[in-house]
Amino acid sequence: MSKQKQRREALVYHAKPQPGKIKIVPTKPYATQRDLALAYSPGVAEPCLEIEKDKSNAYKYTSKGNLVAVISNGTAVLGLGNIGPEASKPVMEGKGLLFKIFADIDGIDIEVDTEDVDEFVRTVKNIAPTFGGINLEDIKAPEAFEIERRLKEELDIPVMHDDQHGTAIISAAALLNALELADKKMEDVQIVISGAGAAAVSCTKLYKAFGAKAENIVMLDSKGVIRKDAENLSAAKLEFATDKDIRTLEEAMKDSDVFIGLSIADIVSPEMLLSMADNPIVFAMANPNPEIAYDLALDTRKDIIMATGRSDHPNQVNNVLGFPFIFRGALDVRATGINEEMKMAAVKALAELAKQPVPEQVNIAYGETRLSFNREYIIPKPFDPRLIAEIPPAVAKAAIESGVAQQPIEDWEKYKEELLQRSGSDNKVVRLLHNRAKSNKKRIVFAEADHLDVLKAAQIVYEEGIADPILLGKKEVVLELKKELEFDADIPILDPTSQEFDEKHIRYATKFWESRKRSGTTLYSSKIKMRERNYFGAMMVLEGDADGMISGYSRAYPTVVKPIFEVIGRAANVKKAATVNIMITDMGPLFLADTSINIDPNAEELAEIALNTANVASTFGFDPVMALLSYANYGSSSHQNAKKVRDAVSILHESNPKLVVDGEIQTDFALNKELLQSQFPFSKLAGKKVNTLIFPNLESANITYKLLKELNKADSIGPIMVGLRKSVHILQLGASVDEMVNMTAVAVIDAQEREKRKKAKATN
Repeated sequence: MSKQKQRREALVYHAKPQPGKIKIVPTKPYATQRDLALAYSPGVAEPCLEIEKDKSNAYKYTSKGNLVAVISNGTAVLGLGNIGPEASKPVMEGKGLLFKIFADIDGIDIEVDTEDVDEFVRTVKNIAPTFGGINLEDIKAPEAFEIERRLKEELDIPVMHDDQHGTAIISAAALLNALELADKKMEDVQIVISGAGAAAVSCTKLYKAFGAKAENIVMLDSKGVIRKDAENLSAAKLEFATDKDIRTLEEAMKDSDVFIGLSIADIVSPEMLLSMADNPIVFAMANPNPEIAYDLALDTRKDIIMATGRSDHPNQVNNVLGFPFIFRGALDVRATGINEEMKMAAVKALAELAKQPVPEQVNIAYGETRLSFNREYIIPKPFDPRLIAEIPPAVAKAAIESGVAQQPIEDWEKYKEELLQRSGSDNKVVRLLHNRAKSNKKRIVFAEADHLDVLKAAQIVYEEGIADPILLGKKEVVLELKKELEFDADIPILDPTSQEFDEKHIRYATKFWESRKRSGTTLYSSKIKMRERNYFGAMMVLEGDADGMISGYSRAYPTVVKPIFEVIGRAANVKKAATVNIMITDMGPLFLADTSINIDPNAEELAEIALNTANVASTFGFDPVMALLSYANYGSSSHQNAKKVRDAVSILHESNPKLVVDGEIQTDFALNKELLQSQFPFSKLAGKKVNTLIFPNLESANITYKLLKELNKADSIGPIMVGLRKSVHILQLGASVDEMVNMTAVAVIDAQEREKRKKAKATN
């Protein structure tokens, strides 16, 4: 993507459809006069009076306990430098967004227009009663050290400068595990720190807390090695100054065990790397480009353990692994601060988590067969769903044990369950989807590429590395639209009506006719059909000229389904193809079927649809917990419509006893755990969180998913076609660009899975 195009897209993203990235929404009812009287005058006086009696009641009656202020003066923003408070606001809003999606914390950004330390501290102290915690961000050194020190001393709520401590905590966890793999001890290793800013100083202090010795550490700034005989050293630099007779990075690297880069790109040469000790540990964390390129480092030293700040390489040192969960734990025990014990607890929890078996959901996200603790996996992945259940409890326990917690937690298992529930409302599934697709791109046919939105989707999947698009449509139209979109990539454009592809037409038509000549199809009619893009595109997939196909944006679903069924057909042993929609709801992802094809399936067909849907959930890393829905509950109706659902459940219980499935059951009982447990404790679903819903007929499924989409603004991924021989998926008429991008990722993952099964079958 060109810088100009990226700039335009970034600006549109922040401006439309509503400026900014965060908003405030009510958490209490407000529909009636009674609601408003309780929310404001006169009812609001009661909590005010309770808080006047005891200020700690603010945590009971207001949102204080879940509010974190993200505060900056814009003096050290990302790689942009001192750009001022207003210009820093998009970054601070972004931090608020990360707080919300990873830990369900309400982050409120505050930009302070001063570079004076006293005035900054005074401002933060004056607004601190509003918040449960303070996250300092993008404040230049050395002022950042003094601001944080004073605020920690003068406030009784958690305060953390994430630029310092976030990187320190994540890199310390990675370093502990890297040292274990390298069979080295923290107290013995020679460490080189390139960079002397807030993050570098904090990292070095934390490494020392874990046993690194001052005499084994060499720190460099832009002038070279920080030496004790240098003049005018700040207090922070003086702490890490050395008296060794070295002055350059090249000299410092010789025989060193660990390199920590928090400086600028490409300052480490292969020769420097070769001069390091055996099993060198290199954390090149300069962004966006590391101190030495990842591939160059691995080509230079086969025994290296490497980490960067980038997401496209293993071992990403990403602050999002730390700050949301550290604040979550601190807030949940109403800690008066974030102390060294809490930070060290977060380090140990992160390091330990990387050694535990990795959930299939994470393996799927990163396209791995099985991630396990090794040189390319020394810290957890940002998408790991266990982070919120492991890091906050570790931090909270450390707060309690170190005496800074004001509200101890007694039931830790219940607390972990609550944490996992907090993580169910974001778009992790979409991120998992895209990451998994990127791990092994496939060739996907876009059958309607001469429509602007379809071409936009193709452009995004190409530029994001999700798929390699093949565009079908009038070539001159597609080229004109590509020009409009500044989509200048050289990718295939095929026009099925063009004589240029006559050879393909004949080959495809002959193959199609041979498969359907006893179904009333003639060779002549086959040749005509191959000039229609859905027939042509489907034949490309069938013949291996493409791996998958997306269509349906501009035509009614039945019109597109017909050629797909005729060309691709059902997979072996499948009686009914079906479709699944994944709805991203506040309760987490819900898998719904059949949303687009089977009008009134019988019991056997419902059971088959349920099994295929279970496979979809498993493909995305979820253990299916499945409810077969009805208007009735467990035999309360003898009507045929309820009986067929009951019969389908019986078939599933007999044929797949390990599958967690039950019914017939009404939707509210299926989705409300407490209600289900109280009324139907015998159910296989009792005590479990249902994530898969099988509907008794097409109209109920289709109406439900579209209601969720329109009324609750739930994102929809689908309809995902199951039961076909190849990866072909049909969009709903008028699908959005985002929906097409997501469905392309689905088509890629579908093709990946088919490839895996084919290889496994060949091996066996």
